[in-house]
Amino acid sequence: MPVLPDPTPGKTDWFVHDRFGLFIHWGIYAAAARHEWVKNREQISDEDYQKYFDHFDPDLYDPTAWARAAKNAGMKYFVVTSKHHDGFCLWDSKLTDYKAPNTPAGRDLLAPMVEAFRAEGLKVGFYHSLIDWHHPEYTIDRLHPMRANEDFIRANQHRDFSKYVEYLHGQARELVTMFGPIDIMWFDFSYPGPGEGLLAPGKGKDDWQAEKLIALVREHMPDVIINDRTQIPQDIRTPEQVQPTEWVKVDGKPVIWEACQTFSGSWGYDRDNLDWKPVPMLVQMLIDTVSKGGNLLLNVGPTARGEFEPRALERLAGIGEWMRLHSRSIYGCTQSDFAAPRDCRFTQNGKRLYLHVFAWPFKHLHVDGLAGKVAYAQLLNDASEIRFTEEGDRLTLNLPVQQPNVVVPVIELFLK
Repeated sequence: MPVLPDPTPGKTDWFVHDRFGLFIHWGIYAAAARHEWVKNREQISDEDYQKYFDHFDPDLYDPTAWARAAKNAGMKYFVVTSKHHDGFCLWDSKLTDYKAPNTPAGRDLLAPMVEAFRAEGLKVGFYHSLIDWHHPEYTIDRLHPMRANEDFIRANQHRDFSKYVEYLHGQARELVTMFGPIDIMWFDFSYPGPGEGLLAPGKGKDDWQAEKLIALVREHMPDVIINDRTQIPQDIRTPEQVQPTEWVKVDGKPVIWEACQTFSGSWGYDRDNLDWKPVPMLVQMLIDTVSKGGNLLLNVGPTARGEFEPRALERLAGIGEWMRLHSRSIYGCTQSDFAAPRDCRFTQNGKRLYLHVFAWPFKHLHVDGLAGKVAYAQLLNDASEIRFTEEGDRLTLNLPVQQPNVVVPVIELFLK
């Protein structure tokens, strides 16, 4: 088996076993339906963005339906945006009026979500933005929506960022004290470096007082998993919308990692986006991630009425049907030392080796290095035997001509 990552401050045993989680990006940007960065992309002022706050009324919101969709897809944990970069908060924070209870929604939207997902057996995570384009003391920089408005910049040049940091830490304290045990704190994100013109430099760990922030979180939740985006490495690395070519390493050593991916390239609800990944691609992404020792956090952006849109539900159901038959090639599995044939991926759990076949070959599949090491082979979807022959160090699997009726067939190899 591959070299394992070093221990980390948080409790990650469950995380590296469960492998598959749901990301949820939800806020008032769902009403704009043009990506969660719409305020930044279109350089929208607070005054013009206010209409989304004033009309946010998710009357069809049913967190139990969300949790069941995730569970049925085979997901074991979820991470939801408590606050995204626009500053809007889903919960009843005592530190701001810019929150769900003050919209037409009229209530805390985070607490019932946590309760619903816990009831379905999923672990709980909060994505919390370090960035806040709404807060009156958040200094204007190269990512701020008002970055091109010189009058606005001059009028707000005396903002006191330390007051924002106090707010940021105060809200983190709320999140780790108001909702019971939290399994993941997913901060996002740091962007240090110089600014241009009137703009202040970007912001990093020193600006956020990240060491104090992490200490605050761990004081209340010692076992919580914290990601890497404060610029202070903690428990997990989080490559975004890319598939690493190998187990993610830092200074040559493997680390615990999680690929965060979208259905369509957008995290928030994006009505007119047609660039949706099909179910086979999504299943292959999950397999590919686990075959390299990682987790997959797959995102849904609910609508402003509080529903998962049909395109998302269709894909979650498709993944769930594959996981119903093949989850043991995912849960508890990791990278194998054996080299998979072309167009295939291996995952392994002890003496069970799982060969995921992305392109079904004609009659035979040759696997080098396995001769004399396999006691029995079967298709995982129906537990039907796959006979094999051996020559030299090569194992040759004798396959049916027709591919099994699953999006990615898996052959379960029982090692001697």
